Amino acid sequence: MPMATLGKSGLRVSRFCLGGFHMAKAGNENGVKIIHRAIDLGVTFFDSAHKYHDGRSDEVYGQALTPSMRGKILLMSKAQLRTEKEAMRQLEDTLRRMKTDYLDLWQCHEVARHDEVDRIFGPGGSLGAFVKAKEQGKVRHIGFTGHHDYTVHQRLLDGFDGWETVQHPVNLIDPHYLSFISNFLPNAGKKGLGRIGMKSNAIGEITKQKVAGIRECLLFAWSQPIDTLVSGVETVEQLEENIGLLKAMKKLTPGEIGELLSKTRKGLTGPGVERYKKPVQGAVNHRPHGDGDDV
Repeated sequence: MPMATLGKSGLRVSRFCLGGFHMAKAGNENGVKIIHRAIDLGVTFFDSAHKYHDGRSDEVYGQALTPSMRGKILLMSKAQLRTEKEAMRQLEDTLRRMKTDYLDLWQCHEVARHDEVDRIFGPGGSLGAFVKAKEQGKVRHIGFTGHHDYTVHQRLLDGFDGWETVQHPVNLIDPHYLSFISNFLPNAGKKGLGRIGMKSNAIGEITKQKVAGIRECLLFAWSQPIDTLVSGVETVEQLEENIGLLKAMKKLTPGEIGELLSKTRKGLTGPGVERYKKPVQGAVNHRPHGDGDDV
C-alpha cells in the first residue's frame, strides 16, 4: 500500500482513505464488510462524520472495529456545528458511536461561507472545541474541510496556526472553476498542512456526465500534491478496483496532466458538474450539494 506522511500531523497514512459516507448507505453489514476488506488490503486511514446518515456511519465503525483493529488504523471524523458546546457534544456522540476513546483526526466539517468562519473563530465558536479536545487527548490532530469556496479555506488557514490538515475537492475539472488545486492547495503545502483530497469524481457527476472515466479521475487526483484521497466506494468490488489501481499506478507526467485538462476544459465544468461549489454570480435555482447529502 502506498503511504504518505500527513503533513505536520506526522501521521503515516495510506494514500487511499476509505470514504465514510458510503459505509451506511447500503446497510451496516455491507459497510462492515468493506471496512474489513480495506484493512486486509492495507488501508490504514478511515473517514467518517457526525453528519453522515445521522451518525450511522460512525456506528458502522463501532460495529466493525475490534480493540486490536483500532490500534492498527487511523480514524477520522468531523463536526459541522459551529459553537464550542455543540461541537463538543458532536465529538462525544462520535466517540460513543465509534466505541473508541479518541480520534486520530477530528475536522471542522464542510465550512462553506465566510459568516461560518466568523462564528468558528468568534466568542464561543467551535474552534475552542477543537483546541480543547486536543488538549484533553480526545483527538490527536485537528483540521478542517469544505468544498464550496476556496477563499473560505484561505481565511481558515490564515486565522489559526493550529490546524494540521485540510480536506477539499481534487479532480480534473476543479482547475477550470474556483479552483482549490490552483488557488489554495499550494498555500496549504507551504503551511505544512496534511492535504486530503476528496470528490475526485465530483460525487459521481464526472463519470455520469461522461466528462471522464473513473480511472482518469483517480489517476489525476493521486498525481496532485496531496497526501491521501478520500474515496467513496459502495461495494467490495469497487474497493478492490480502486486500490488495485493505486498500487499499480505511476503518477501522471505534467504533459499527461495538461492533456487531460485540455480535454476537460472543452466539456462541462463549474457547479453544473461540481454541484457543491459556489454558483456563478446571478445563478438561480442552484442549491449547493452538502457533504453527506444523498440527493
